[in-house]
Amino acid sequence: MNTLIKNGLLFSGDLNEKAIQQDILIDSNGKIKKIGSNYSIPESDIEIIDATGKWIVPGFIDSHTHYDAEVLASPGLKESARHGVTSIILGSCSVSAVFNNPEDTTDSFARVEAIPRDIMLPLLQKEKNWNSPKEWKAYINKLPLGINVASFIGHSDIRMKAMGINRSLSEKESATEAEKLAMFNMLNDALDEGFIGLSTMDNPWDKMDGDRYWSHKTPSFYSSWKERKNLIDVLRKRDAILQGAPNLVTRYNALNYMFASSGVFRKPLKTTMIAMMDLIGDRYIYPIIALASSVINKFGNANFRMQSPPCPFTVYYDGVDSVMFEEFPSGEALRHLAKELDQRNELIKDQQYRERFKKEIKKKFAPKVWHKDLSKSIIIDCPDTSLIGKNFYDLAKERNSHPIDVFLDTIILYDKKIRWTTTIANDRKEKYKDLYNFKYNLISFSDAGAHLNNMAFYNFPLKMIKNVQESIEAGSPIMSMEKCIWRLTKEQSDWFNLDCGHLAEGKTADLVLLNPENFKNINENVEMESIKEFGNFDRLVNRNDGVVTRVLVGGKTIFENEKFTEDYGKSKKYGRFLAKIDKEKKH
Repeated sequence: MNTLIKNGLLFSGDLNEKAIQQDILIDSNGKIKKIGSNYSIPESDIEIIDATGKWIVPGFIDSHTHYDAEVLASPGLKESARHGVTSIILGSCSVSAVFNNPEDTTDSFARVEAIPRDIMLPLLQKEKNWNSPKEWKAYINKLPLGINVASFIGHSDIRMKAMGINRSLSEKESATEAEKLAMFNMLNDALDEGFIGLSTMDNPWDKMDGDRYWSHKTPSFYSSWKERKNLIDVLRKRDAILQGAPNLVTRYNALNYMFASSGVFRKPLKTTMIAMMDLIGDRYIYPIIALASSVINKFGNANFRMQSPPCPFTVYYDGVDSVMFEEFPSGEALRHLAKELDQRNELIKDQQYRERFKKEIKKKFAPKVWHKDLSKSIIIDCPDTSLIGKNFYDLAKERNSHPIDVFLDTIILYDKKIRWTTTIANDRKEKYKDLYNFKYNLISFSDAGAHLNNMAFYNFPLKMIKNVQESIEAGSPIMSMEKCIWRLTKEQSDWFNLDCGHLAEGKTADLVLLNPENFKNINENVEMESIKEFGNFDRLVNRNDGVVTRVLVGGKTIFENEKFTEDYGKSKKYGRFLAKIDKEKKH
């Protein structure tokens, strides 16, 4: 049956097309047949959707996720789909689940991405019957996908496979020529199957889980840029993408990514780096990164992009169970002893350790992502309910004690049972105009599928739309709504070379109906909801009732009036594997 969506305000995703009221005719194959008005088609041959008062927009793109495990158990990826995200990219931050055995793969994911190891490992042991990009793609294509999936291949994944896990995690070992060739071939195999590029990682926070290599950095960290040269050459030649993160402690190797992207006397390399944010703890880093990005693109003939979340970056901690503690040595020590609580608590009680902790956390000019300001850290759950709603400075005043001592004492008492929250970036709305309009920036950074108890940005496109709409209504627009939708859809699909994010005749009908009257329901609140397929594991989610009234993938409705279709994520396939549109098919 054909589908006709009538009387909606259509945003095509094209920056230069003004939104106007139009109808969309979708054929039985899920393709957009016509865009216009006043179609005369017998009602018996068509499903008519009345979109009066609604906006019709392309399905949103989330270009930074870690759904590599969840898609195996819950291929509907409901927490993204319900917010109008119809295309996601996984395989980020150097970790993908393609080449290695279940245990090695799980250990590279579980700690750094805060995905429960006791859930991910049995899942991979049950499902993983692939060891190559071709086999992984075949498996993904057989799943009842709810939305579209594209993927990077992970640098840690191929390095671990080429060198063996033990050598790949050693500071003393470099890849041999044979191992470099093996990585070269694995990358080319992935690109041949439509993977969009290589993700890598230079941040020392990212560490291995499991008993064998606990607290080792992930394999890509140990790789020199010289070792990566042949991989970067492949990406450059094949118009593929390098995604990465610099060392967030020293930061200077962000220049490596920028210079790699440069196209002076060579072809520019598409490079994207995480993440551009207005950090509370380091207000200078945003303007510095913005300036450097502009310089390398303008004068270095680069194709370099940062990535940004368009909303406050708020995180939730259970005790010290957070990657943020990895950025300073005394915090690292706590994380290292996470499995040895008696030893950890003895360390916390040591006065010399406490003095080091105080000294490190108070370093004013040290590079930092977490601001380490305990007056901005609000307790939201604790066995002692009298603490709820207070910050650690409040408690210090009550007890006539140092805030750090109070904080560390509560960790000994309650461990993960004390839950607290803080916003670390993007807290100033007056800065959104610059952030949203910065041309060398991709508005997409959710980490969906990871940090399940620490943060939830599944609805980031809706938050940006609300902020832009409020600015328009206030008479001081951040940007036009057409540009806002473009930034969340077609701009990204064009940059990543993916066939999605655009409503035009001949395109697949991945689209969303929004009710602008309910934008007031979009907020910063989070809720807990279990993932049934993950052993009912509780995670943080977003809810904005009545905003997304319908989502279509491949021309078929998957979500309507806060409910998914009965067969969604179970028996019927709606989404598809998004292969990179490869301009250079052979290497």
